[in-house]
Amino acid sequence: MSAPGPLGAFLQARRARLRPEDVGLRALGPRRRVAGLRREELAQLAGVSVSYYARLEQGLSRGASAEVLDAIARALLLDVHEREHLDRLAGAARHAPRPRRPRPEKLADETRDLLRAVEGVPAIVLGRRTDVLAWNALGHALLAGHLDPAGPDDQGRRPNMSRMLFLDPHCRELYANWTRKARAVVGNLRIAVGRHPDDPLLAGLIGELTMNSPEFVAMWADHRVAPCDAASYELRHPVVGTVTVTQQTLSVARSPDHALIVCTTPAGSPSEEALALLGQVSVDRAPHANGVGVST
Repeated sequence: MSAPGPLGAFLQARRARLRPEDVGLRALGPRRRVAGLRREELAQLAGVSVSYYARLEQGLSRGASAEVLDAIARALLLDVHEREHLDRLAGAARHAPRPRRPRPEKLADETRDLLRAVEGVPAIVLGRRTDVLAWNALGHALLAGHLDPAGPDDQGRRPNMSRMLFLDPHCRELYANWTRKARAVVGNLRIAVGRHPDDPLLAGLIGELTMNSPEFVAMWADHRVAPCDAASYELRHPVVGTVTVTQQTLSVARSPDHALIVCTTPAGSPSEEALALLGQVSVDRAPHANGVGVST
């Protein structure tokens, strides 16, 4: 039997997450042999036939209507981000993607200006595959000071934040709660794959992480979907010690696949003082740098 595909795998994972009592069903009958709801229970809740729902999970049916998707989303108790992801997967299943040669991602002039305008806070620009397209001096010093600051300038060796988080010991040690940060990154990658199912470089990144990180395999199999929009993290920085920052993701108007990540701290807090010290240390170590590493 062929693999169920992204849509079927997502439905299976979300169904396994639910218990009968979560959706108002009584767990009667013989001892359950599957995690979560049975297919027939989910089909009943959604008001579709068991055979039709089974074909969806098996990847044998690609024509689910909006009404059917609405019903399945309600039955699975999907949140707004999961529902959007379901729609993207269903749309991709209807239209077989054409193989495309990916174009190198470039930083727009407006984004370069924006990054320069926020020089007072750590900031980086990520592409659709979480490649670092640019960072300012403070962003580099806070999140990846052990790497070459000119790394984003070379398309062939750009740092990748997902790869760093799972495979780079320095980045792994940076986050006090590494698991929480890792889950956030995986949830965001799920959204990226749903938006770009035909991107071979994105698929290659997922394959590389799958081959080299058991933690990634476990988190990826969970099929959680959540954007990395705003969250606070405690960082254990090797130069300035403990710093608590709020990482906020800002959309870039003219480059919808790119995101500006800024790290803020409360005014007058010890963390703000630590970032100020880090900024001074960065200047002292590299007095010749212009503060922004960008691709041209």
